[in-house]
Amino acid sequence: MKVLKKSLVLLLLPLLAFTAAHKYYVSVTNINYSEKDQAFQITTRIFIDDIEALLKERYGLEAKLATDKESKMTDAYIGKYLKAKFLIHINGEQKQYRFLGKKYDNDIMVCYLEIPDIPGNDITSITVQNEVLTDLYDEQQNLVHVKVKGKKKSFVLIKENNKGMLNL
Repeated sequence: MKVLKKSLVLLLLPLLAFTAAHKYYVSVTNINYSEKDQAFQITTRIFIDDIEALLKERYGLEAKLATDKESKMTDAYIGKYLKAKFLIHINGEQKQYRFLGKKYDNDIMVCYLEIPDIPGNDITSITVQNEVLTDLYDEQQNLVHVKVKGKKKSFVLIKENNKGMLNL
């Protein structure tokens, strides 16, 4: 019986080690409409190591995020990348947003974006296209939560299905 238990442990140990080493590729974006500010306020959370790998692969930038040696070019490249891979259409029209900045929360980079000057009573639909990191990781999943005028909708966007829409 002891031999069986030891054999079972030896067989399962490599499987458990492999499972623990598995990496998840996910980002979470919250899009909220502020009636008071008449603006869409957006936060997107991305793993630091994933965005660092992307900045190096795509732009050749050694970003060194969340360190004293962080590149001064980081914000410009992150803003440029997001504008290419994260698009928002309101009532069918693409809207530009401002990259307000970022902060770090443990192993996550939180980016702050805003689309100002959007009157609430003019909003009939919002479409989100999120391809963040799908060009680097095929397994990437981008969770998007939208809250506008009391309506909520969530999407899991992947490389093959990168758009979600909320009609009001």
